[in-house]
Amino acid sequence: MTETALDPIGTQLFSTMPFADRLGIEVLEHGPEQVRSRLAWDESLCTLGGGMHGGALMALADSTGAVCAFLNLPEGKQGTTTVESKTNFLRGVRSGHATATARPLHAGRSFIVIETEIRDDAGKLVAKVTQTQAVL
Repeated sequence: MTETALDPIGTQLFSTMPFADRLGIEVLEHGPEQVRSRLAWDESLCTLGGGMHGGALMALADSTGAVCAFLNLPEGKQGTTTVESKTNFLRGVRSGHATATARPLHAGRSFIVIETEIRDDAGKLVAKVTQTQAVL
């Protein structure tokens, strides 16, 4: 596996969410059109079968989507909060990293809808998440 450069400015945005920091989420890229981050497989984040826990994957997607929504806020607004999230799990992550890529589907005045794909190190789709963020 090749070494991936981390995004220090994006990391500062994620650092406003202590839970994301505690999980060890690494930021790869940030911008209003796309935010990418990853979470390393670790035994402490797994189910009994050794697969990364769905809650850890959902936290990765929610954190990545939250930063994407924040970067798409209407002028004068302060932040967002997740009001709805739907996840389809397609395969497990048993090693390496889970990498999330979040993109805006709709950036309105009251709600921002984000779609996030999570892929494994082989590029296979692990989960697809659609979330709605209320604009605060």
